[in-house]
Amino acid sequence: MPERPLAMFAMTAENVPQIFPPDVLARLRELVEIDPALVAENFTDPRVREALAGTEILITGWGCPPLDEATLEAAPKLRAVLHAAGSVKSFTTPAVWQRGLVVSSAAGANALPVAEYTLAMILLAGKDLFAYRDRLRAERAFPYGEIVPGIGNFGRRVGVVGASRIGRRLIELLRPFDLRVSLADPYVDEDGAAALGVPLLPLDELLSGSDIVTVHAPQTAETRHMIGRRELALMPSGAVLINTSRGALVDHDALADELRGGRISAILDVTDPEPLPADSLLYELPNAFITPHLAGSQGNEVARLGLTVVEEAERLLVGRELAFRVDGEGLERAA
Repeated sequence: MPERPLAMFAMTAENVPQIFPPDVLARLRELVEIDPALVAENFTDPRVREALAGTEILITGWGCPPLDEATLEAAPKLRAVLHAAGSVKSFTTPAVWQRGLVVSSAAGANALPVAEYTLAMILLAGKDLFAYRDRLRAERAFPYGEIVPGIGNFGRRVGVVGASRIGRRLIELLRPFDLRVSLADPYVDEDGAAALGVPLLPLDELLSGSDIVTVHAPQTAETRHMIGRRELALMPSGAVLINTSRGALVDHDALADELRGGRISAILDVTDPEPLPADSLLYELPNAFITPHLAGSQGNEVARLGLTVVEEAERLLVGRELAFRVDGEGLERAA
């Protein structure tokens, strides 16, 4: 049996047993030589520095320190970085790409719970569940048998902003429901939208013609505040904005003003800043439903990220193309 390559964890140490529970860790240790007690929370620790000299595979996660030139010089045998989380931008440096390291991300696995959360929020928003929960809590009674006008998910118009991994998975999850789904994405053409089974609309048209708008675009300089005062004003009265992408995509000052008027509602799992200041108006508004960045992998879902890394390691060690390799621009591509 060939000798297993030496690997090391580089992330917040407390995350290791959650991302790699015993069964997943056992599979990993069949493939690589790794000490789960030695976790690089920084690359200056003498034990970590010594281990880097022989490390061939770095298994990274939330809290991974930067892979700068000095660190890479201390790891001459390093050939691959397998990231048990989403974006690699926080810790990769130009030196990583100059070195030609193979880099993989579990962003595809992390997209699944975000899409599931968003699906749930869309269906609940269609029933105006949050407002009626508050009404029942306040009144402790309701007119039994009354048909409530203006709610329901039959024919509800849902606009998806961004055909990211999450956006695409969400479109797939929405398919069985009697919803009218459309897409806005400047990087998708008509044929691409047709392949997804949805019409492609300009952003303004999507905003003005959707009952529920859900944001799944990446955070870039161009997308900062892409949903601003003008865009929010385009949304019809009674519409709901859902953001599970990045808080900076939405202008929160403009959103607070719009919500204060009561014309639309918002479901925010991400905010800008994160968390919001304690005195933020958004905490108080009845038409703002805010959750603490729960849409992504949490609890037992993070083991899926570890499993993705194990499967990537299996591909790497038999010479197959990685399923979720990342290039120098930090863009993931599916195999």
